[in-house]
Amino acid sequence: MALFWRIFGLNAVVLGAATALLLLAPVTVSVPVALTEAIVLIVGLAVMLVANAVLLRVGLAPLERVTHRMATVDLLRPGQRLPVTGHGGVPDLVRAFNDMLDRLEDERATSSARALSAQEGERQRIARELHDEVGQSMTAVLLELKRVADRSQDPRVRTDLQQAQETTRSSLDDVRRLARRLRPGVLEDLGLISALTTLATDLSTHTGLAVHRHFDSDVPPLDQQTELVLYRVAQESLTNVARHAEATEVTLRLSRADDSVQLVICDDGRGIGLAQEGAGMRGMRERALLLGATLDIETGPHGGVQVSLSAPVPHSKG
Repeated sequence: MALFWRIFGLNAVVLGAATALLLLAPVTVSVPVALTEAIVLIVGLAVMLVANAVLLRVGLAPLERVTHRMATVDLLRPGQRLPVTGHGGVPDLVRAFNDMLDRLEDERATSSARALSAQEGERQRIARELHDEVGQSMTAVLLELKRVADRSQDPRVRTDLQQAQETTRSSLDDVRRLARRLRPGVLEDLGLISALTTLATDLSTHTGLAVHRHFDSDVPPLDQQTELVLYRVAQESLTNVARHAEATEVTLRLSRADDSVQLVICDDGRGIGLAQEGAGMRGMRERALLLGATLDIETGPHGGVQVSLSAPVPHSKG
């Protein structure tokens, strides 16, 4: 039974017992009980019960809000605090709950930063191994196939070797593309705009989607972490479009608004619907927390999904 009804039931029992005593005790009421006296007492009891219920509802409302927030709070959406008014047991409980959320969000942000840093380091290690070891081995195989094909006198064998060359060359391209996705060298060498352009071009080339790019010329210089978060959010969003959206076109926009940089990815696909956020979207929220950025995932103007990331411009960059 809910706390409200337990307290109300106890009060109702006490008030009912008091009313029964008044009705039955010859000291307080006439014997036999007059009809008018019984009516007055019963009306009084009803009024007391209603007043008691209202007071309890008002008094326990903060506890109900705390219970609801505890069941629905999401640490990836910071700032979900309850209003606190007055002093005493219940307001102190709400303050303690808000303080607990502050500590949990700080701990979540710290642990997420460590996990994402380790993830990026592992991605770079795998990308280097793919490029330096697997890529070089496949290149050697490709050269050896070409050498054998050039020496072969049998046309059928030469044709088979040429087909093997094409297969190896295609696999080598896939390995290099995977290495670029794991470690965006173009981001480190040429900057965010070039890296986003490469993402859009690759998506259009491999999926046939029409990708519209809009990059403002007044986007300020950003630090390495901010650029990496913007790039990874764009990468994950475009990957989701290619895999799930069933879209025909997507818009990629990067602009400046006051003291923040806004990244918007919008498609014309089938939308989110009732689907739950997966690991990819929650990963984007974790990255946004690293910057104190705001991430919104909502229905786009054309019925698809619109991902909007608003990241603050670091003051050290002017």
